[in-house]
Amino acid sequence: MFARLGALVVRRPWLTIGIWVVIVIAVALSAPKLTATTDQSAFLPSHYESIQALKLQEKAFPNTEAPAAIVVFERTDGAPLTDADAASVAAVANRLGDAHIKDVTGIQAVPPSGNRLIQIASVQMTKITSQADTRQTDAVKSLRTELQAGMSGTDLKAGITGQAAQSLDAQQSSTKGLAIIGIATVVLILVLLLIIFRSPVIALLPIIVIGAVSSVADGLIAMVSKVFDLKIDNSISSILVVVLFGVGTDYILFLMFRFRERLRAGEDPKTAMINAVARVGEAIMSAAGAVIIAFMALTLSTLGLFRAMGPALAIAVAVALVAGLTLVPAIVSLLGTKIFWPSKAWQRQPQGSRFAAVGGALGRRPALFAVVSGGLLIVLGLFAFGFNPTFDLTSGSTSNASESVVYNKELLKGMPAGVTQPSDVLLQGSAPLDPAALQTYRAALSGVHGVGQVAEPLLSQDKTVADFRVTLDSAPESDAALATVRGPLRDAVHAAAPPGTTAVVGGLTSIFVDFQAAMNRDYSIVFPVAAILIMIVLALLLRSLVAPWYLMASVFLGFAATLGASVLVFQRLQHETGLIFTLPVIMYLFVVALGTDYNILMVARLREEARDGNEPKQAAALAVRHTGPTIAAAGVILAGTFASMMLAGNTVLSQMGFAISVGIAIAAFVMAMFFTPALTALIGHRAWWPGHGDARRDPEPEPAVVGRQ
Repeated sequence: MFARLGALVVRRPWLTIGIWVVIVIAVALSAPKLTATTDQSAFLPSHYESIQALKLQEKAFPNTEAPAAIVVFERTDGAPLTDADAASVAAVANRLGDAHIKDVTGIQAVPPSGNRLIQIASVQMTKITSQADTRQTDAVKSLRTELQAGMSGTDLKAGITGQAAQSLDAQQSSTKGLAIIGIATVVLILVLLLIIFRSPVIALLPIIVIGAVSSVADGLIAMVSKVFDLKIDNSISSILVVVLFGVGTDYILFLMFRFRERLRAGEDPKTAMINAVARVGEAIMSAAGAVIIAFMALTLSTLGLFRAMGPALAIAVAVALVAGLTLVPAIVSLLGTKIFWPSKAWQRQPQGSRFAAVGGALGRRPALFAVVSGGLLIVLGLFAFGFNPTFDLTSGSTSNASESVVYNKELLKGMPAGVTQPSDVLLQGSAPLDPAALQTYRAALSGVHGVGQVAEPLLSQDKTVADFRVTLDSAPESDAALATVRGPLRDAVHAAAPPGTTAVVGGLTSIFVDFQAAMNRDYSIVFPVAAILIMIVLALLLRSLVAPWYLMASVFLGFAATLGASVLVFQRLQHETGLIFTLPVIMYLFVVALGTDYNILMVARLREEARDGNEPKQAAALAVRHTGPTIAAAGVILAGTFASMMLAGNTVLSQMGFAISVGIAIAAFVMAMFFTPALTALIGHRAWWPGHGDARRDPEPEPAVVGRQ
């Protein structure tokens, strides 16, 4: 099949390129704009308590919301606020109100904090209606401009934090981070390919090809998201750039290394490209299939975040796959050996190759290589038991130097940590609620450990619903806040509810509690399903029931080692409280799926060497010799492209970038390079049971030459 595909593309390169041009233009003209959301509640199903509370709150109090933003005031010298300072704060708040800033519906200054270090003004804004609604973030921009103008002549400094300000800073950080990631990814690919092939032409090939087809991926993702109402998170855009360029470059490398190998065997360029597609096409297709299946397994998640991420990344990989097996061979068939210009190294078989030496050593002592590489994975994997998830997606996706983060920390000098995102306890009855019962209920809530203060209840118009705004002692995304809401607060809310009423806990912390419950459910569903489906792909590719088991075992060890390395760096060495809660799922899919890519490439070549009559140990040695350079180059490029996410300047992308890049490096340089071929050599012919995948086969007849250059 792949030989026919290669021949078709090579014989009709201009037709292939023309079809791609038409597809790019058609998708660009017809696709809607891809938009993202930072609303964490948009990712949860409706049966969770936090979402039930949100819906009840919207129904009972349609015109009442928590402040969209908070203006934080303090003295420039850090001293307590004087009465004159408090008067200045009130004057600034009045001035902001008199400015009639669009979509700002009210500004109210409150008295200074108990220690008088902080004073705040709450800002009400027009409620946003969709993830593309920018009215609140636009209002924050205007507020910040007016605020700084109003601070002149005072001894105060001020900044704006709260949900709307954090959303604005997250968007700006995401835009800046996306630009940095894109530039770093392109530069890294160019530099590494120049080093590997010594040719600017081949270095530019992935940039041009993937850059051209990326609009197809974005357009298809936007179409699917609109049709199925998928909620796209801000971080997906950054991941998409890396996946497209990283995975796409990998597939191009797999093809180009085999193309160069066939040229060195004496074939003309067109025949060499047909043979390259024929020999490596199945491995590339299987590798991409494993990645796509792993990503699509995310559709089983209860979280909209992952249900959207799965299809989005699967589409990106599918586009990279099709381009790698059609568009790239068409372009290379037109350029021929000029693709390597000005280098002539493609004409010579390298002598004294490092990978030949490594392969020879592995072939002689596979047990030693298996023990050392497996031992390294196990040691790193032990640190994974210390993993602690953190749920701060909003500030975690924002630079620590951004105004919302800085003044959120300043706010803690005088206010309870939960003041920026208070929890809401909603009490509902079938008849108007008794005022005395409401006060008794408020007292019960106030006595809960971890609760800082409980405001007077706000009653709905028909007095059947009461909203108690609860400020926690801890930051809303902290472990302590989650523990308070999950345990004593929800317990007290349900137990102390007056007879004939029901009560639910809402707010951001409650949403995070439900996120954690949903994640635990997803771990037990998504992980096994993805593993089983990938094993099926491996079994079909290798025609074996044995090899998929130890290949997946090696990938599991790689996953554990990657999580352990992340815990070691961020929690142990940098003393952070935890890693973003989405990391295990994202890391599992990338490390499992992309790690399987390299395993597939190595084992497919190992089987090819065995079919040429080599015994298991010699086949492993030759596989490392011939495929090692490809995997090493692909691993460095893909790990490097994901590592570029660490330059984005926020915690979410930094942790993702580190974990995925380390995972890919482990997959390439430990699993695929050493552990997998060493195990295969030790297991021998039994690795291919019940088939005979390694049985010697007569050489296939060479295809007819279709032309020479």
